[in-house]
Amino acid sequence: MITTTHLDAHSEAILEQYRSLLPVFNQMAAAIPGRIRQFFDEAGIIVAALECRVKTEASLAGKLELKGAKYRDLFDLTDILGLRVITFYIDDVDKVASVLERLFEIDWENSVDKRKAHEIDSFGYLSLHYICRIPEDAYKSEGHPELNNIRFEVQMRTVLQHAWANMYHDTGYKNGVEIPKEYLRNLNRLAGMLELADEQFSIIRTEINDYRRKVQGLVASGKLEEVALDGDTFRSYLQLGPFDKLTRRIAAVNQAEVQEVSLMPWLAVFKGLGFKTLGDIDRLIKDYGEAAYQIACYQIGLTDLDIVSSSIAPQNLCVAYALKSDRGKAGVRHIFDLLSGESEANDLMAEMLMEQSKDLPFMNQ
Repeated sequence: MITTTHLDAHSEAILEQYRSLLPVFNQMAAAIPGRIRQFFDEAGIIVAALECRVKTEASLAGKLELKGAKYRDLFDLTDILGLRVITFYIDDVDKVASVLERLFEIDWENSVDKRKAHEIDSFGYLSLHYICRIPEDAYKSEGHPELNNIRFEVQMRTVLQHAWANMYHDTGYKNGVEIPKEYLRNLNRLAGMLELADEQFSIIRTEINDYRRKVQGLVASGKLEEVALDGDTFRSYLQLGPFDKLTRRIAAVNQAEVQEVSLMPWLAVFKGLGFKTLGDIDRLIKDYGEAAYQIACYQIGLTDLDIVSSSIAPQNLCVAYALKSDRGKAGVRHIFDLLSGESEANDLMAEMLMEQSKDLPFMNQ
């Protein structure tokens, strides 16, 4: 127990309340973050960190020494239990706030939106602070009925705001020395840059999400010529199952089962072959589907293979394209180098495919 002879009787009584309720505060600190994270998961909110702490007795004693007279009892203090939610983006702060409003009772009179501050050096302190209470209809403890009377604070800020607040506190206040104006000006300039970066990250995320929705709409409507080939667009394209029909046709040669594998690695191959849009891949399927089927028939027709990989369709399409484009053995090897890195085994694979395909009907058309 900490000796607090410097406190008056009123503050000592509050400190004694703290000691008796410390198990309750610890219980809340153990349970509340998990409940909040559960709500975040349900709402699809990803945060950088969720921190929680219970004020130590020494810290509380120091606070009571300075201004204990302003508190009637321990329940007047709202920061014994404190949480901090750190988000990646500015607009996620409001999403977090919305979750807290559904989960807890908010003491609006004592909650503060510091984001409305306009001082040039206020960037790191632009947090949203909610004073919360657990409603009885959400959770009630028979052994500790006072739990629903305890208020606690939740601070919400971005990663950049959090980093700035920590740096500024360390630089500006830690040694208790006033910062010369020329250094303070540089700190404030940096604050402005970080604030701009915070805003731009949110804007860029919104623009990227808008782009993805636009791409998904173009892909769904079949306007593939208008869609540039990249990771997002190719992933959306694969959701349509563009290779499925050819894969099933190949599997039917041996009544084989299709083993599904990721086709994302083939993006590098298509780009390496010079394809620019999803329309290029769509034309590949239409123009070289029969050739790819002929290659597959030669490969598996005289075997008892009963499982084929879903990658057989894009593989044979690309091989047929390389052969019909007169790229020869080097062109076929290039496909496998793009797919899995350069290897002498790719040379052997290319030679084998060249031999298998040389007499197939599509080579003479």
